[in-house]
Amino acid sequence: MKLAAISGSLRKKSFNTALLHTAVELAPQGVEIVAETIHGVPLYDADVEASEGIPPKVALLKDLIAGADGLILFTPEYNNSMPGVFKNAVDWLSTPSDDADRVFKGKPVALAGASRSGFGTILSQNAWLSVLRTLKTDTWFEGRLMISRAQTVFDADGKLTDEKTRQNLSDFIEGFAAYVAGRRQG
Repeated sequence: MKLAAISGSLRKKSFNTALLHTAVELAPQGVEIVAETIHGVPLYDADVEASEGIPPKVALLKDLIAGADGLILFTPEYNNSMPGVFKNAVDWLSTPSDDADRVFKGKPVALAGASRSGFGTILSQNAWLSVLRTLKTDTWFEGRLMISRAQTVFDADGKLTDEKTRQNLSDFIEGFAAYVAGRRQG
């Protein structure tokens, strides 16, 4: 099984990118997690799309998601919502509109995130729900992962050092993989 995983942060020492890389390490046998970021995705501009086509990074992400069995969005939370740069990337990924179905329709999607706040990324993840519904994804509601006070569970090098959080992430990945496997069989 192949899962695409995208970090929605541009920060070099992003907790969400670190969480994504830990997920790759913790993937159960038979599950490959392909990690990507939104670096290189320009601001969406329909004029640029019309004159130059889809940017190379966007095309790469589209093909990755379309070819994956499932998608995990590792989302930061900015000002009680999703990051604008991450939403911008998804806007690019859903254009042209007739290609949105190839990328997203029926795709199992899970949400995870880490933040410094005491609430994790619950508001960001909630903000994503209407977008994922619009894109006709098969959103997994049984196990969103929200890590609060991320600065206390990662070390300075971005290593997830808290064993309980590592176990929660492992359980999250295993649960989502089981969901995806069940959807493929059903």
